[in-house]
Parts: sequence; structure tokens; C-alpha cells
Amino acid sequence: MSDSSQAMNRRHFLAGAGSIGFALAVQPIAAGTIITDSQSLETGTPAIDTGSGAMPGYYARPAKAEGPLPLVIVIQEIFGVHEHIRDLCRRLAKQGYLAVAPELYFRHGDPAKIADIDTLVRDLVSKVPDSEVQSDLDATWRWAGAHGADLARAAVTGFCWGGRQTWLYAARNRQLKAAAAWYGKVEGPVNAIMPRHPLDIAAELTVPVLGLYGAQDQSIPLASLEKMKAALHKAGGDDDILIYPDAGHGFNADYRPSYNARDAVDAWQKMLDWFARHGAR
Repeated sequence: MSDSSQAMNRRHFLAGAGSIGFALAVQPIAAGTIITDSQSLETGTPAIDTGSGAMPGYYARPAKAEGPLPLVIVIQEIFGVHEHIRDLCRRLAKQGYLAVAPELYFRHGDPAKIADIDTLVRDLVSKVPDSEVQSDLDATWRWAGAHGADLARAAVTGFCWGGRQTWLYAARNRQLKAAAAWYGKVEGPVNAIMPRHPLDIAAELTVPVLGLYGAQDQSIPLASLEKMKAALHKAGGDDDILIYPDAGHGFNADYRPSYNARDAVDAWQKMLDWFARHGAR
């Protein structure tokens, strides 16, 4: 792609970011987008047996690693397993992990084919039950264990929609060593699709969770985070919530205008340190 074409695409992306923010996210076109190569890595599409269909996704791992690898399950943003999520898997693989991101909407549709976020939420995301997601994460766990992961050194991380699911999976899978939830909602209305939120399961957590949030996030009030911090403190677990004063929602999403490079780099390193500290390394 020529420089002029890249600039035109980036202007188009920025102009539509408020209403779309994902249709062009399958391509790394923003100025700050990080592109991690696959040199020295093995990458591919898994076929994860869920018991009700083969779930695709993306995985990355060191190509010449000897012995089982520490695992990170990467839970997608609301936009699915697009190029940014795949890139995060490659970054983790460069750190020595087997990283796998399952396509958790695979039964319901392809988010890359939906033109606006309102339609995405109404026609796809709102149809995906938490119970199904959590069961599919269990299937991903089993797939990883059968494909070279050391399940005694395993973590989970997720972003936005996946950040909320990360909290829930940390309560479900007590074999995990650690979790890192990036700007996932912690409370909200409940229904048959979402019967509980992270605030509701705080007392059940035994897996140490690091929450990574931005104080400028208009979708997650600081009051919600203070409630979550209080619930975690009362539960007495080894959990923490870091709030970056200048960051907004999606501050690690380097393909979007929300990207905050300074805070994203700091939070990423803190996540890696958290995993190492708790045995997921």
C-alpha cells in the first residue's frame, strides 16, 4: 500500500471511529499500530473441539521451544479476533508463551462483516451467553494442554468485552495462576445472557487478577472500580486494580485513536510481571 493510500485510510478510520471503530480494525492502519512479525514463531488457526463444533481462532508460540510452554489464553475485544488480537498473541509468543485467542462468536456470526457497532451489539454480541463463552474457554484450555501448553503455568488476559470475561473465567478456572483484565466492565444490569458480573463474583476469586483501567474511560465509572476494589479488599485475595489517570477506554488498542502509548507500554509490562510473580511463566 502506498503512503498516500495509508494516509487516506487512516483519515477514514479516524473519521468513523466514533460510530464504527472496528470495521477497518482488521488492518493495521493507524499511526501507532504495532506490527509484530512471526519470525521465530509458529502461528496458525486452531480447531478447538467445543463439543458442539470446531472453534477457530489464532495461536502463536516459539517455533523451536523444547518442552511444554507457559500458556496465555487471550480473550478478544468486542470486535472479535482481528489483527490487533493476533498481534498481541505474537507479542506474548515472543516472550516465550503459547498464546491462543479463540473465536468466541463463531456460532453466531462474523463481526468483521458487520458495518456498525450498534448492529454488532444487537445482532451478534447480545446473543452470546456468558455460559457459552466460559465453556468455550474451558475447551480452549483443554486444546492448549493437548498442544504443548504447561497448564501448571497458565494465565488469561482479555480486553474490553474480553476484560469482563477474564474476571469471570478467573473465578471459574481455579487452575489458572494469574489473570489480567483490561478495561472490562465490572457491574451492570443482569439478564439471562449475563447473569452475573465481576463485582458479583469478587468474593469467589482465588486466582490473582490484575485489573488495568483508565480514569478517562466514559464507559466504566470510577465509582464502579472503587466498588470492585472494596469487594476485592474485603475478600482478602491477592488482586489489584491499576487506574491510569490519563487513559481512556481501549488505551492498549494501538489501531484506534484511544491508544495511549505510555500507559499501554507500562500496563503491558505490569501484566507480564504479574504473570511471572504468580507462576505463569
